[in-house]
Amino acid sequence: MAEKKYNKIVLAYSGGLDTSVLIPWLKEHYGAEIIAVSADVGQGAELDGLEEKAKKTGASKLYILDLKKEFAEEYIVPTIKAGGEYEKYLLGTSFARPIIAKRIVEIAKKEGADAIAHGCTGKGNDQVRFELAIKHFAPAMDVIAPWRFWELDSREKEIEYAEAHNIPLKISKETNYSKDKNLWHLSHEGLDLEDPANEAPINKEGFLELGVSPENAPDKATYVEIHFEKGVPTAADGKEMDALSLIEYLNGIGGANGIGILDIVENRLVGMKSRGVYETPGGTILYAAHSKLEEITLDKETSHFKAIAAQKFGELVYNGQWYTPLRKALSAFVDSTQETVTGDVKLKLYKGNIIPASVTSPYSLYSSGMATFDEDDCYNQADSAGFINLYGLPLKVRALNDAELAAKTGKHFPDVE
Repeated sequence: MAEKKYNKIVLAYSGGLDTSVLIPWLKEHYGAEIIAVSADVGQGAELDGLEEKAKKTGASKLYILDLKKEFAEEYIVPTIKAGGEYEKYLLGTSFARPIIAKRIVEIAKKEGADAIAHGCTGKGNDQVRFELAIKHFAPAMDVIAPWRFWELDSREKEIEYAEAHNIPLKISKETNYSKDKNLWHLSHEGLDLEDPANEAPINKEGFLELGVSPENAPDKATYVEIHFEKGVPTAADGKEMDALSLIEYLNGIGGANGIGILDIVENRLVGMKSRGVYETPGGTILYAAHSKLEEITLDKETSHFKAIAAQKFGELVYNGQWYTPLRKALSAFVDSTQETVTGDVKLKLYKGNIIPASVTSPYSLYSSGMATFDEDDCYNQADSAGFINLYGLPLKVRALNDAELAAKTGKHFPDVE
């Protein structure tokens, strides 16, 4: 077991199962003062009573950091502008970890701690996200990750330990989904979800928390209109809002209409596949609106290359590489593409579906005069013949060459009929 002793350990504390048992466990095995740090990134009622709980289980103090505004503006918005996603997952947990880890390091330095502890499992992605950020801001800091070596190697054993140490829990062995909630999303893993053969119980009462299933959504469509300034959402339904307020507003509308429920088997960074169900109602609306606006404001080459950059951006965020030079460089590229991404997008929400209704922008590259099937005076259709001749020249040369070779050799060439 643990041999090294520490004076102070700062613990990334959520009050959930893993971190609840960590406070007494760390005190038992390291003999250190435990300072708990909780980050408010929009998990709401989960923070209720946290200070009392942390101190009762052995922490000397608890910091609760309100990071919602910074999280929305400095992490979520740049990812929306980039269009970053990972295998259709909109990165809810992924981009929350870097800001939490950054602020935990600040507390650790302030308190003179000689180690930081977290409750991430050795199978998950979060251990990487936390520790890469810690390495960036405090490269010499020791990190304690008990899930890699402790005896409580299952959630059932953790619950038994908690019960033996009188640690109050809001879950039981029967309702023990592993969840992560913030202002952007809610994730569900574990229990029956571990078998992809099982249908996700999205219609089961109490499973979904941010909205309803598409089947239970209203029979009448809801319209929502979003305004963007240089790729940043700044208003919804005619009302100006900051990023935090806008996300919360769209979460309400999206959740009520069954928007943003994703059931996927994803490829974890550590090499295994994992099944999760995600609720991202407001985020799904924002991604759809932003993408629609880019359709008319970005030129073809920029749009296509940005899609490549978006995939890499999503991978970097998912893999915990927020603070890397490449992510920063990609954000600089993205910002340059967003100079003209200003305008309004109206979407129709109906039973889990997002249907575009209208899009307008002062920077629109769409010309009805150019695109019309009716008569126009701005496009000479005869010009297309010369374009096709030049565009198809390599194909024509290859075909003529294949035919000549076939005539000389008597051999069949696949491209020659």
